[in-house]
Amino acid sequence: MQKKKENLINKIVKKDFNNELEIILEQKKFEENVKSTLLSILYKIETAYKDIETVKPDIYSKEEYIQKLMWIIQNQCNSIKMIRMNSEDSKIPEKSTFFIDKEKKELECYPIERKMLYAISKMGKKERIIKSNNFLIDMALSDFLNVGNSIDFVEPLRDFNGYSWTTISTEIESIAHNLIYQNLRMLVGNKLLNNWIYNQESIIDYYELFIETLSDRYGQKQANKIKDILITISILLEKKFTPEKLKEYEKDKKRIKAELEKMENKKEYIESVTKEKTNLLKEIKEIDKILNSKVLLQKEYIRRNEDLPLNKKIFSMRILSNNMIREREEIYQKIDILNSNINPKNFVSHKKDLEQQYKYLALLDAQDVDKEIYENLVKFQNVFLTCFSKQIDEKETKQEIILLLYQMRYYLQIPITHEKNIFQEIQKRYLKPVIQKLINKAEQTKTIQKITKDEEITYEIWKNIFEIRTIQLEDISIKITKDKQQQCYLQIFDEDIFEEKIQIETLEGKENIDIKLNRKIKIFE
Repeated sequence: MQKKKENLINKIVKKDFNNELEIILEQKKFEENVKSTLLSILYKIETAYKDIETVKPDIYSKEEYIQKLMWIIQNQCNSIKMIRMNSEDSKIPEKSTFFIDKEKKELECYPIERKMLYAISKMGKKERIIKSNNFLIDMALSDFLNVGNSIDFVEPLRDFNGYSWTTISTEIESIAHNLIYQNLRMLVGNKLLNNWIYNQESIIDYYELFIETLSDRYGQKQANKIKDILITISILLEKKFTPEKLKEYEKDKKRIKAELEKMENKKEYIESVTKEKTNLLKEIKEIDKILNSKVLLQKEYIRRNEDLPLNKKIFSMRILSNNMIREREEIYQKIDILNSNINPKNFVSHKKDLEQQYKYLALLDAQDVDKEIYENLVKFQNVFLTCFSKQIDEKETKQEIILLLYQMRYYLQIPITHEKNIFQEIQKRYLKPVIQKLINKAEQTKTIQKITKDEEITYEIWKNIFEIRTIQLEDISIKITKDKQQQCYLQIFDEDIFEEKIQIETLEGKENIDIKLNRKIKIFE
């Protein structure tokens, strides 16, 4: 009851976000041009946000979004500077529009509002948000989710202006990051993704929660497919955008390949592991010998410091002793892992785990990265549509179906290349059955009017409705007309304003079609 009262008060007493931001900016030593740009960004977001809330169900409320933005500016930005292009003082790297130093909480950006908002969003995130046993997967997935979330964060400013919705694909930082992130948002929900990305608690493993949610909603088979393609795309995107990060993994690839080759002969593999354990035990024995002798410890102290630079030197025997104790523990852990690997119960699973790791590491050898990214994007859409179809099966109320219609319309408009969106690029044989199932469900629940019994014509009509960027779908009406040459046209109206006229060849030549011509039909019941 208390929460309902608070929500009611919030609706009655409209928050003055502009005033809140001005108070925050008064505490900052930003230049005036930066402050005015931030206030301009806030004004445009406030103006446009009601439209994105309609077009794109399951996102932050306007209040949540703006509070997140102001929290980042207040707590994560000590310095924001706007830099002229080609300025000699700029720290901005080539082929970028901004520079951030998260440790010092400093940001430099070219004077482009959406780029400043994108950079601010990046300032609010932790570098690593995955808990896995594979650092490559950890790094690639973390980078993918952070970039995807930042692109998503800029959308209210980028694509909405208070009266229209327009997507210019060249203004999206990465088509692939954006598409897959939006897929995930529609599969597991905006709340889970944002809690994961902005997680301040170490107790929750959101990666495991993410996989569990996929499994619970769509089954283990689909969850495994999503996980595999997601990791594959994340590594390929890492190779495309930050290849320098991946050099260190070449050694891992060679090591795993060598171990897999050894495992083909189980007897020889066990012998090699036994030999490795013997060598590790010798290392432990040597460490114990040094730790138990002051003379040997002093010699080890001198030996280790001889080749170290000043900033890395060991400054006391006590520190060296602690380091060596830690090294001994790490060696014992390696021995435990080796024992586990040659255990007959674990041998097969360990081999499968290595094969999976090698499969991902082999992606580092991809010659045509863009081609492989695109192929995996398409593959992901097929899995996504299977899962979306399951969502349709489970929804029953009119409100749930309306939200799915909006989700589908939004999804179809997402760019998959710089030239084409999902509707234009994904094969009809994958899209059509899911769209038809959704329309049938909407008709059965009396969410929308049944325009005709002919499914082909219904699909053709709705295909064109989904391509119209009218903010409010419920305002749409249609009219079917014929010209003197008996060519059929679909006219689409937003309220009473004529929006579009499209030729419908599916209708031509058909007789006894149960659609009254020249009659305006309100789509939603």
